[in-house]
Amino acid sequence: MDAAPVDAAPVDAAPVDAAPVDAAPTGAAVRATLPNGLRVVVIRDRLAPVVTTEINYLVGSSEAPQGFPGTAHALEHMMFRGSAGLDKDQLAAIGAQLGGSYNADTTENVTQYFYTAPAEDLGVMLRIEALRMRGLSLAPADWEKERGAIEQEVARDLSSPSYQYLSRLQAILFAGTPYAHDALGTRPSFDKTDAGLLRAFYEKWYAPNNAILVIAGDVDPAHAIAEARAAFGDIPRRDLPARSPVRPGAVTAQTLHFPTDYPVGLLTVAWRMPGATAADYAAAQILSDVLSSQRGALYGLVPAGKALFAGFEYAPKAEAGMGIAVAAYPKATDPAPLLAEVNAILAEIRRKGVPPELVEAARRKELAQLGFSANSISGLAETWSEALAVMGLESPDALGAALRRVTVDDVDRLARRILDPDRAVTALLTPEDSGKPIAGKGFGGSESFAAVPDHPVTLPDWAHAALATLTLPPPVGVPSVFTYPNGLRLIVHPAHVSHTVQVYGQVRQDADMQEPKGQKGVAAITDDLFGYGTQSLDRLAFQKALDDIAATESAGPGFSLAVLSPDFERGMQLLADNELHPAFPERAFQVVRMQTAQSYAGLLQTPDYLFGRAVKLAVSPADDPSLRQPDPRHVMGLRLADVRGFYQAAYRPDLTTIVVAGDVTPEQARAVVGRTFGAWTRPAGPTPAVDLPRRPDSRASRTQVPDRTSVQDTAVLAESLGLTASNPAHFALGVGNTILGDGFSSRLYRDLRVRTGYVYSVSSHFSWSRNRGGYSISFGADPDKVGKARDAAIRDVAAMQAQPVSDAELTLAKASLLRGLPLARASLDSIASEDLHLIGLGLPLDTPDLAAKAYYGMTAGAVQAAFRTWIRPGDLAEIVKGPAPMP
Repeated sequence: MDAAPVDAAPVDAAPVDAAPVDAAPTGAAVRATLPNGLRVVVIRDRLAPVVTTEINYLVGSSEAPQGFPGTAHALEHMMFRGSAGLDKDQLAAIGAQLGGSYNADTTENVTQYFYTAPAEDLGVMLRIEALRMRGLSLAPADWEKERGAIEQEVARDLSSPSYQYLSRLQAILFAGTPYAHDALGTRPSFDKTDAGLLRAFYEKWYAPNNAILVIAGDVDPAHAIAEARAAFGDIPRRDLPARSPVRPGAVTAQTLHFPTDYPVGLLTVAWRMPGATAADYAAAQILSDVLSSQRGALYGLVPAGKALFAGFEYAPKAEAGMGIAVAAYPKATDPAPLLAEVNAILAEIRRKGVPPELVEAARRKELAQLGFSANSISGLAETWSEALAVMGLESPDALGAALRRVTVDDVDRLARRILDPDRAVTALLTPEDSGKPIAGKGFGGSESFAAVPDHPVTLPDWAHAALATLTLPPPVGVPSVFTYPNGLRLIVHPAHVSHTVQVYGQVRQDADMQEPKGQKGVAAITDDLFGYGTQSLDRLAFQKALDDIAATESAGPGFSLAVLSPDFERGMQLLADNELHPAFPERAFQVVRMQTAQSYAGLLQTPDYLFGRAVKLAVSPADDPSLRQPDPRHVMGLRLADVRGFYQAAYRPDLTTIVVAGDVTPEQARAVVGRTFGAWTRPAGPTPAVDLPRRPDSRASRTQVPDRTSVQDTAVLAESLGLTASNPAHFALGVGNTILGDGFSSRLYRDLRVRTGYVYSVSSHFSWSRNRGGYSISFGADPDKVGKARDAAIRDVAAMQAQPVSDAELTLAKASLLRGLPLARASLDSIASEDLHLIGLGLPLDTPDLAAKAYYGMTAGAVQAAFRTWIRPGDLAEIVKGPAPMP
């Protein structure tokens, strides 16, 4: 594209409407309590024509029957297995046809069910939740099938060393209380659980007077409350049982040891902390922010070269919490010196108190984050749900008021009480090798491809009436787009839903293509060095400048800024200073080079890395640039001049796009970006090649990656495709993939989970770039079920080629995709991500509108033809990571 002068009219496209989305920030909540006790809270947010409903049942794993941890989690699963007036197939079909996202989570005190979908479908979403509250099916046969899937979920999490650590830590810190057991549950408890036990739990706790319904999005509050009253109003309230108290006793200092498959070692020091309902919760949040601050002593271990990473994590539950100081060290290194440093820092804070300036910085940060929640419709619903259902507050504003009241003395007092070495639980998570990948031949097992039966689902009348008609979504419109003389592109999305601005930038580059020969790793070092300040502000001064305006910023090939709107220009000055004038200090380079080499030395032996590499090897030719690996010895040979040379060659304005979204006008954004990034000079010479080359079709192979720490296998079936992002056939494949492997109503989910319980999760995925494509199926399963799951998956793929998909499936997929398109505009993050993704693929910004027309007119024949043309079931490579050899 030719460059346009800064003061010229926008190029690429003119803005459809430069007016703000809303003249004022998101309004206050509108509330109602129904006669049956259901509390309804509606927060209007006009960011996109989308709504999120989040129903919070005030019960979780803390109220599980004795000996049955995970009962609440099991019931959460069964909420998707049907209810009176809405069976499980209808629920899955409606969920898919809504085109949104729906899921749930279980904690110790709250179980949450959330839907995000087009705002016009609010009535359907509320009807679903009301039917589930009114009368869940809880059929024994359904539980027997769901039991297998939930046990797969348990196995997946038990394969994580961090999960094992956190479970053990929770058992120690909360011994003798309901919090001693993780909300997930255990296989033995699920083996003993039956449908009757689940029904008893449901009938005790799933009542309107034990629930809070939060509705956030582009809806009229009065109408939304009327819809909620119509859906839930006649459900009777229930008498609720007494709740189990959480009164943990004293903790004795101890040290735990865990083997891991991580690339680095981790040491942690943990304490019990206040819960989200505690009077000193706000002080605990600020203490956590102070301890994790990049200006703090704990993080200072990283630039000092004493730790690969260091920080502090606060995990509050409703009635208690835990705080964890964590530091990473190189594999095969003695952690004792680093542990002594961490303990000394924490002891000094306990003795002398926290820096007052960091308390103020933490307060500003937390208050700013409350404002940013309006920039995501689902995030807004989550923030309100957390405040009401978990913290027991009237609104997030009440948390803001509590944060404002916290003093330095409050934080110091809490630090003296919490950071007691006699009550600390120390843990060492030590890396261990799992072995080398093992190649095999072919798939083995059944080669027959049976047809998938067709089971059309008839929707209830109320759902059919709301969802039957397929319509094109509103056009996304083209944002304001400007190109500066240096080639930099600016995209502006005004959205006045909060007094904040979010900036996202992307420099198109690929280290595999651009790192000079013998300098693998120089891109990673360059990226890490952006955190060490600018030529005018050192690391600490730069971070203080961000703290002063409560901004968060990152620089590198992908850069970002989140800032309050009055400080937009100052934030952009800091972002540009970091991106265009990084300090790259010699001492920091030496530290980062050493840390990078140490990290690679551990990473190259981990099962996760070997698994990812095995997938790449299976679908790429031997000389493919993506197969280049770093060598820790070569990394240590890199010089600062190499970093500076890579930066000069790879960071270019003509390969950069900036998206500005939020409380800003196009003219303001163009002027500010012009003043801060407009002088960035485009290097002389040709534009570098940044896209991986085309690759030939891959062939079937079989690889096992051992992972001794896992109790479950992770499997990928993968192949390369010659199809690229610009080929319109990818629209037909997208429709087909929605039918085959995308979501709870897909064929793969139905055949590998619902009908058989082989897996906990399964999905299929297409990947596109400018020059290549790929196709994969992923699932997790017990080792003895991998072969059965694999064969079933291949049968489903072959069936897509053998006969056209049914009219019902096609209609469902088209509805899901068409209704799902507006959801990509439901947060500033997703708006910017979509823009940058399209720019990276070389596609126009109105591609969502082109996709909508393609989906709307799609035929079953076109889907079948696309799968026949591009997918090769016989060439799918199989890569498995897990604890045992493949059958």
